[in-house]
Amino acid sequence: MAWNTAETKRKLKEAAVAEFAEHGPGGTTMERVARRAGVNKERLYSYFGDKSQLFATVLADELNKVAAAVPLTGLEGPEAVGAYAADVFDYHSQHPALTRLLLWEGLANLPEVPDEEARTDYYRAKVAVFARAQRERRISDALAPADLAFLVLALAGWWYAVPQMARMMHADAPAAAAPRDALRSAATALATPAT
Repeated sequence: MAWNTAETKRKLKEAAVAEFAEHGPGGTTMERVARRAGVNKERLYSYFGDKSQLFATVLADELNKVAAAVPLTGLEGPEAVGAYAADVFDYHSQHPALTRLLLWEGLANLPEVPDEEARTDYYRAKVAVFARAQRERRISDALAPADLAFLVLALAGWWYAVPQMARMMHADAPAAAAPRDALRSAATALATPAT
């Protein structure tokens, strides 16, 4: 029977995402990733190199997934900014490992992150969408486009970065309180031009 390299790589990356999200780059071991995937550790090294290369690979893959799932191609107005924030929130809800991977990367405080140039270009494209909408007076220009784009992403992801804080701050809120709705309203308000 032929070895299914693509399936083996998929299993290893899936296991690596889970391990890195749980333990961070410092606490994850290649042995535990391989064991979780049910694959020989030597294959892990031969396919992905060392642990830092593996972390860079899985983080890049996860960022590519969110980019494909929640594209930002244009903003027709403040409501579109709110809808985009809600879509990002939904993605994080379904893929909580992404937030954790980004937090672990931030905790590492690297002078340069893996694939920084390509990731910077990705974020530049997002900022350009916000800038174009501001120039066309479809959304508020009270904040610089990079700040507005960052704040929208930060608001969407922070619920999953510190769920314990969200839980405690909403301890006395009605059970029907919907963080997604609050986020959507806040992002819409940030993008609404002053009258």
